[in-house]
Amino acid sequence: MYCDQALHSAQPMTFSIAFRRLATLLAPISLAAVLAACGTSQAEKDNATPVEKLYADAMDDAESANYDKAIKSLDRIEGRAAGSILAQQAQLELAYLYWKTADKVQALATIDRFIKLHPSSPALDYALYLRGVINFNDDLGFLGNLSGQNLSERDQAAARESYQSFKQLSEQFPDSKYTPDARMRMNFTVNMLAEYEVHVANYYIRRQAYVAAANRAKESVLEFPQTASTAEALSIMVLAYDRLGLTQLRDDAQRVLDKNFPNSKFADVTIKKAWWRLW
Repeated sequence: MYCDQALHSAQPMTFSIAFRRLATLLAPISLAAVLAACGTSQAEKDNATPVEKLYADAMDDAESANYDKAIKSLDRIEGRAAGSILAQQAQLELAYLYWKTADKVQALATIDRFIKLHPSSPALDYALYLRGVINFNDDLGFLGNLSGQNLSERDQAAARESYQSFKQLSEQFPDSKYTPDARMRMNFTVNMLAEYEVHVANYYIRRQAYVAAANRAKESVLEFPQTASTAEALSIMVLAYDRLGLTQLRDDAQRVLDKNFPNSKFADVTIKKAWWRLW
């Protein structure tokens, strides 16, 4: 479960090996033997097995892609070792494996619980990074690709949550090893959010909802001024304000567009007279 740093891999770094060693040192392996009697239930065997052994087995299962079994073991460890560093580690691994198996709801619930319960944990930077990755959307999936859907056309609530997690990580832990990748994902997400606002503004233009179009485009310009979608957002503002008869606002938007994006394909906004206008 090691991280591929490529932006679109969406594969988070696994927690540090050093932390796992620390957990082992702080929780010495018990000398109790595993009950081997034929009549012993699985639950009794698990309770008799040292949590360190359960954790090692869970990691072996995870490495072998036996995720369901690993998740069950980690869930038991979290309960049995409550309050220990090993329990924290199990909680992080649980969140990762839930994400790995596409159970986003459980992944977010687990990582949110960790952040709430352990605000001073040395693993908080990883927790914030993982939360951002869980919400990060860079894969449309089969149906999205088949329909030609763009990422910017999706609801962006998760993208905003992802951005906030990465932002908190970058500000609170600027030297974390997870921060460079988080910043790359932030840039990607900001551009996607801006493109989404422009996509919605264009939808309103097509429906002749010019007030809504102007407001949505303006929101994109103000919130995401340094993105590739800014020129198009300004051109939508020019067109919408013209249709509304707000000539001063139209001209102001046109001046900003001309000054900042003189070579953009959106710089020359063609104002077509409505069929019902005679002047």
